[in-house]
Amino acid sequence: MTVLIIEDEELAAVTLQNMLVHINPEIKVHAIVGTVEAAVNWLQNHQADLLFMDIHLGDGESFQIFQRVEVSSPVIFTTAYDQYTLKAFKNQGIDYLLKPFDEEDVRSALTKLSNIRQTNINTPQLVQKVEEVLGRTRNRFMVKVGKLIKTVAADQVAYFMADDKYLFLVTKDQQNYIIEETIGSLEPKLDQDSFFRINRKFIIHINAIKEMYKLSRNRVRIHLSPKPETAEVVVSEERAEAFKKWLDQ
Repeated sequence: MTVLIIEDEELAAVTLQNMLVHINPEIKVHAIVGTVEAAVNWLQNHQADLLFMDIHLGDGESFQIFQRVEVSSPVIFTTAYDQYTLKAFKNQGIDYLLKPFDEEDVRSALTKLSNIRQTNINTPQLVQKVEEVLGRTRNRFMVKVGKLIKTVAADQVAYFMADDKYLFLVTKDQQNYIIEETIGSLEPKLDQDSFFRINRKFIIHINAIKEMYKLSRNRVRIHLSPKPETAEVVVSEERAEAFKKWLDQ
């Protein structure tokens, strides 16, 4: 099997190459490229049986490659972020490895590729399966209070707040809980009609909005109930238009 590695971190690329050779000495890494431009140029003139593709490259997201050149080979995406799952599967993806991954993760991905080839499952079927999973919105959340474990219903959540390394769930009755998720991984699992991510720190529930004030550069200041300890809650300039559409739906 021939492989193309698309990865802009040299150490990560070499480590992956060594893993592949150790797993199966018959795997041949044709090339390692580190940018969208280099990947497009390579794919226009060569072909590989499998692509390992980092999502964030030096000159953009690797999804841009699919817009510029036809990619018929299966792709195993590698990334430090987990919010691109469905998009990856819609672009020839057969697996999605979160960094840092180890040799066992790579071996598992190669086994999945082998199983897919044996069962003749196609990319649209994979996309459908992923959409079915991602389409299930979270209705409740498990939280811990000391040794006590309880669940909080989604309609009792006022907002989620990221603070340093932690993500807090804040309820309408002013209870705070730490949940073991990242704000990026949680966002696509929520009911999009009820919750909206306004900036890097906050995902808010529509019913938690008490007042809103227009600021410069299209931003919006929000008074939430209950009031968070942070001084100010502002819809970022990048999210402002989408936020207004969300309010008006």
